[in-house]
Amino acid sequence: MPNASSWSASSPLLLLWEDSSGTRIFLSLLYAVLAISGTLSNVMVIYLVFSFKKLQTTSNAFIVNGCAADLSVCALWMPQEAVLGLLPPNSSSLRSAEYRLLRGGLLGLGLTVSLASHLLVAFNRYVLITKLPSVYQALYQRRHTGCMIGLSWALALLPVPLLPGLWTLGSAQSDGSSRYTALLLALAVLGQTALLLHCYLGIVRRVRGSAKRVSVLNFHLLHQLPFPAAPPPPRRAQRRLSSVSVLLLCCVFLLGTQPLVWVSLLGFFLRPAPPALQAASWLLLCSLSALNPLLYTWRSEEFRRAARSVLPRGEGPAAAPRPAA
Repeated sequence: MPNASSWSASSPLLLLWEDSSGTRIFLSLLYAVLAISGTLSNVMVIYLVFSFKKLQTTSNAFIVNGCAADLSVCALWMPQEAVLGLLPPNSSSLRSAEYRLLRGGLLGLGLTVSLASHLLVAFNRYVLITKLPSVYQALYQRRHTGCMIGLSWALALLPVPLLPGLWTLGSAQSDGSSRYTALLLALAVLGQTALLLHCYLGIVRRVRGSAKRVSVLNFHLLHQLPFPAAPPPPRRAQRRLSSVSVLLLCCVFLLGTQPLVWVSLLGFFLRPAPPALQAASWLLLCSLSALNPLLYTWRSEEFRRAARSVLPRGEGPAAAPRPAA
């Protein structure tokens, strides 16, 4: 029976090699589906933003930044996981330290920038909704926006050398380096989650309780500064739907990130979680890379209209009527 270290020599997202071939094939197919759907959705969002001027807003710039990071997970890392799950346990690819480092770097870079982009979008919307237009204009100039995006990638490159330690989360190493790496990851995600929830809950309070009503369903319109006349107060049902949309986004984000956080904390302070639980928590986190484009565009009428115009059955010019026989 393989011990924990033999499991950690493979990917932390795959179950023990002693599990049935059916389980490994199912996981490989799951990664393949996530890779294809995530790649298509992220590429679509990037294409729409660059192709339609109405979508070229500050908030969408941060969304595109997150989509670019998610592509490194969906288009580069997940296909490898899908293939490696079908290889025999003694494959040289699985035991190559250099190859594991490359995979860990792709995963760490993509997830770090993606999580940072979540926070940048949330803070952008928080400032837009809760602060004066002059504050928003001063903070989100084109140069400042570019610096924020560049900083998210620069900060993501710093912890990349620590990523190989995450591949040994299940092993009992004497130096405990992997345990401290997992603790660092958990604390970073917890801090990012706290800031994101603060921003979105602040938006919900503003929308529901402020005399200056602003609809979060129209983020893409409100980002086009300078502001025109103040928007009319939304109806009660619209405000309720706006709050539900924000809370749903927060719930999906928490569902994807928090299992890994608490599995990592459990492994540091008590004992390592079962490998299957570690695999499930990593899978939930990585699945966000495929879901993120939908989370930020499904309520946007501008995105839906742009998508309909480029899809085969999109809105096109009406066909000329045929002449009567």
